[in-house]
Amino acid sequence: MNVIAAVDKNWAIGKNNELLVRIPADQKFFREMTTGKVVVMGRKTLESFPNGLPLKNRTNIVLTHNPQYQVPGAIIVHTLEELYEELKNYRSEDIFVIGGETIYRQLLAECDTAHVTKIDFSFDADTYFPNLDEMPEWEITADSEEQTYFDLEYYFYKYEKKKAAQ
Repeated sequence: MNVIAAVDKNWAIGKNNELLVRIPADQKFFREMTTGKVVVMGRKTLESFPNGLPLKNRTNIVLTHNPQYQVPGAIIVHTLEELYEELKNYRSEDIFVIGGETIYRQLLAECDTAHVTKIDFSFDADTYFPNLDEMPEWEITADSEEQTYFDLEYYFYKYEKKKAAQ
């Protein structure tokens, strides 16, 4: 499985259920990576989308504890067990975990690739992504040249989980 996120210098991802910043090239990268694929998210992440609607041209799976929660066009699951059962219907490489913080923390161990846009700025934030640079099992396997959006510098990184020694 894959995980995809945009983080600041402190691995922050959001504040008040909003992205810290919207960078068009990062949003384009997200669309290119996830279109036609499966996106897994929590309820609050779904509710942060325009009109609270699922992303177009993707299979949207929402994990929520609320048994009454329903959204047209999304698959709703209520436990990790239910989520894992649903994910068996898809190829692992086609699954992208897209947030928020709780979902990232719950599913990171199941992922083997992370696409992280690192923004060289510290934002005021209340939600965070796990710091992969502090986790010895993750390594950077690709990175981009410096990108800029107005006065923000950012980079696209690909992290991969190290294979266990045989």
